[in-house]
Amino acid sequence: MKNISFIVLFLFLLIGIGANGQERKPLDSVSEKYVRIEGDSIFQSSIGLDEVYIFGKLKFDSKEEKLRYYILRRKTIKVYPYAKLAAERLVELNDSLVNIKRRSKRKRYTKEVQKYIEGEFSDELKKLTRTEGQILIKLIHRQTGKTAHALVKELRNGWRAFWYNTTAKLFKISIKEEFHPNEVHEDYLIEDILQRAFASEKLKRQESVLDYDYAALTNKWSGNQKEKK
Repeated sequence: MKNISFIVLFLFLLIGIGANGQERKPLDSVSEKYVRIEGDSIFQSSIGLDEVYIFGKLKFDSKEEKLRYYILRRKTIKVYPYAKLAAERLVELNDSLVNIKRRSKRKRYTKEVQKYIEGEFSDELKKLTRTEGQILIKLIHRQTGKTAHALVKELRNGWRAFWYNTTAKLFKISIKEEFHPNEVHEDYLIEDILQRAFASEKLKRQESVLDYDYAALTNKWSGNQKEKK
């Protein structure tokens, strides 16, 4: 409703129509030519509106496809907060390391943060299924621009990253997995699930650091589905 109110206000200001439906005459006053947002003392020439996506109705070719989508949605919504928190912790870590010059202190501080993150996540992450774990790996790449393998290698060392990856393979999880919604249909579905959850405020929005346009992706995958039919 808030976004709709802003849009309506913007349209009225744009076309210059008064309450009586008559065209308004040009105004000379600066305060009448510009807009002042409530709580702001500065006049503005326009109103900034949040980006709004119009979502199409979900369509499925079969009950199995519909079931797979809703299972994917449940798992994605479950693990997204962990990926979001991991990205926030990484930003905090990098910001702190900028002010630590000595290599030994940087290494010690990184280990402390890593232990803190493990303590914060480990119990919950152990409860994840294999598919939930793989979705989490993809979302970590979405939020940070780095694979889980690269993060482990960067924050610990290459040997530890190797063993993390080897252990993950035992459960058929690759921590080198990346997020490519422009190439992988399941990744696009994950992005679609996130955008719908953001819009409904089921999840708190955190933009991806990767370079892709969700609207363009929707057009692409919708076109692919039509071609298949």
